[in-house]
Amino acid sequence: MKTGIENKRNLIILAVLAVVLIGAAVYFVRGVFGGSPSPAPALATSSSGPSTPENAGTQTAATDANGHAAKKMPPLEKLDPTLHPEVMAGAESLEYSGKGRNIFSMNSAPVVIPKEVASVRPQPVVPQPPPGPPPPPAIDLKFFGYSANNGAKKAFLLHGDDVFIANEGDVVDHHYKVLKISPLSIQVTDLLYNNTQTLPLTQG
Repeated sequence: MKTGIENKRNLIILAVLAVVLIGAAVYFVRGVFGGSPSPAPALATSSSGPSTPENAGTQTAATDANGHAAKKMPPLEKLDPTLHPEVMAGAESLEYSGKGRNIFSMNSAPVVIPKEVASVRPQPVVPQPPPGPPPPPAIDLKFFGYSANNGAKKAFLLHGDDVFIANEGDVVDHHYKVLKISPLSIQVTDLLYNNTQTLPLTQG
């Protein structure tokens, strides 16, 4: 009888140890593969339903900058590992429709960089020189004849409809002074503009 009681006591002790070991193993597995302690009551979030005065002081919703409530991911053992081909096919059928360069394509057109419209540094303004005086007008005389008698040279000049016969040093029409006479040309100075020009002999 004593041996049977001791065997029964040993079986009870073994059973208790087995239960403790199983509980410890379950707790360890849950901690490694996604198990986490329950959140504190002060950090509990409410995903739906209006707040009531009873839980207004104990529950606060954690929201981001856009006002969306944060959602806690479920443990790994509650996730559905089933693949959904229809969702994957929809994601694969998406096409890039941007206006810029596609960084995932080697054939994409490069981004057009706008050219510089104006110089960054302003260019100094160079002042333009003042315009010079206008050139003197042409002498309005026509040399059409020449004669030389006993060394005296004479030139026949035409000014409009007036005909003048001038020697070297004469002033024609109070305006032009004959400086030098030669058979083919004469030198005349415009006294108003102090301009000397050579007039060729013209025929006809």
